[in-house]
Amino acid sequence: MADSTLAGNLAGVRSEMIQAARLADRDPSELTLLAVSKTRPATDVLAALAAGQQHFGENYVQEAVAKIKAVAAGNPPITPIWHFIGAIQTNKTRDIARHFDWVHTVSREKVARRLNDQCPEQRRLSICLQVNVDNDPNKAGVSPESTAALLDACSGLARLDVRGLMTILDPATDPSDGYNRLRTLFESLRGAAPEGWDTLSMGMSGDYQAAITAGASLVRVGTAIFGPRRAAGTNTD
Repeated sequence: MADSTLAGNLAGVRSEMIQAARLADRDPSELTLLAVSKTRPATDVLAALAAGQQHFGENYVQEAVAKIKAVAAGNPPITPIWHFIGAIQTNKTRDIARHFDWVHTVSREKVARRLNDQCPEQRRLSICLQVNVDNDPNKAGVSPESTAALLDACSGLARLDVRGLMTILDPATDPSDGYNRLRTLFESLRGAAPEGWDTLSMGMSGDYQAAITAGASLVRVGTAIFGPRRAAGTNTD
């Protein structure tokens, strides 16, 4: 993608996020844009960094690790913050813990413990608990009813900072309803959560305005920034 087109897309998304926040009587500075760069080359990430974007989301570990190294070698103007937003295979947790700053898709205690144990001593990993707010048997995520127990299990892990909740809605779910359910669950857990409980990761290219209205703090946008995806994969943007 041409650098000017990408920069224009970023500016457009940011403008719409600001407008959505103001309509919801929210401070736009509360929002973080996560550019979903899965299947995109390192050159696109470098162009986005040059346009002021800092947070990037990746789904596929092998692709992401190579890209993270290529971006670092490109001497970017801004240090990127890397978020893993894909399904977590237990044999990939070591690479995730070593190369990412955030993990949004923690839904099992076993995975959380592996990430904690494999995180290098000098690093800490911010995580979100992925919640299946639709209770869809075909979709990943802890059930809303089991989220408190998972939060309790993760809160004592020394190298993990449990920051909040994430969801991917079923396309049939009304975004306002689904995202408000996650916000209600997030608030209900606040008293039991550790310090730093501040993140609702929800919203994608087609519905991020509704997510912002419902209280999202971090929105995942891919196609509205980079254009149509180049390969099929889990829809997290």
